[in-house]
Amino acid sequence: MSLPDYGFYIIAGTGIVLLAAQAVIHPTAFIQITIFGLADGAMYALVALGYTMVYGIIELINFAHGDVFTLGAYIAAAVLGFFAIDETNFSTVNLIALLLVFPVVMLIMGGINITIERVAYRPLRNAPRLAPLITAIGMSFILEGIMFVWHGPASVHFPDLLPHGPAFQTTIGGVFFTFKDVFVVVTTVILVSLLAIFINRTKLGKAMRATAQDRDAAQLMGIDINRTIAATFFIGALLAGAGGMIWGLYFNNLFYNLGFRTGLVAFTSAVFGGIGNIPGAAIGGLLIGLIAAYSDSYIGSKWTEVMIFGILILVLVFRPTGLLGMRVPEK
Repeated sequence: MSLPDYGFYIIAGTGIVLLAAQAVIHPTAFIQITIFGLADGAMYALVALGYTMVYGIIELINFAHGDVFTLGAYIAAAVLGFFAIDETNFSTVNLIALLLVFPVVMLIMGGINITIERVAYRPLRNAPRLAPLITAIGMSFILEGIMFVWHGPASVHFPDLLPHGPAFQTTIGGVFFTFKDVFVVVTTVILVSLLAIFINRTKLGKAMRATAQDRDAAQLMGIDINRTIAATFFIGALLAGAGGMIWGLYFNNLFYNLGFRTGLVAFTSAVFGGIGNIPGAAIGGLLIGLIAAYSDSYIGSKWTEVMIFGILILVLVFRPTGLLGMRVPEK
């Protein structure tokens, strides 16, 4: 093991020791914080999957993906406005709205992301790498500008659609649970599992894996590269749209530049888990959510972003391939 590897594990081990010491002092509080961290991490994981899928296929860091996530939440809030939702009590209308709007928003965001790929990224596919990267940053600003013009700088209320109140809360062993916490984690597990099945079992999923390994060889084998890349953007946007709606349902509050910070944290999650690795992105999102929750509680919220982006720097320096990534030869 090289010296940088020792440095990485020493730093990580020190953090684990400190958190373990806190857990011994306040075990119930530690479990409670872990639940909040898992809920946040689940949402970061959904966004991180979009980053890692696009990078795995065309080696592009799509910085507009975080704003696709936010736009999905904005569109969901607008569509939910057509339903007579009762935010004080969970009703049949709330359930119908949830079942209808969820897939509709995901499909809308998929269509928007395909359009972005066709207009902004495909013409630059053979250009120097800096060109599509700058274009991705530009698309991020365009989407933020659209949301700013739409609702202005003020925060937007997202309907409190999920069951809430004393009937949907419980305390087990001093640890407080709500329906929202369970909903976020379970929904994310279902979506990530469906994605894994799709990637591993379907013909298009195999085409995506082949394109990620060697685009030229995949094209020689008859794979439609443009269709495969468009499908990657579509699926990534499905997850981002779902993540945006889940964020709104959990926090009930949105703002136009939400995707900037969320996108950076999700990108850090993807790098942490192994950029281009789907299970790694999901695990990285969960771990970053936990680290952020522990930092907020034990160190101070003002240091949380320092911790998160410090991890990004450490991973890039000591283990650029991430936790589950592996070094591959240059093509």
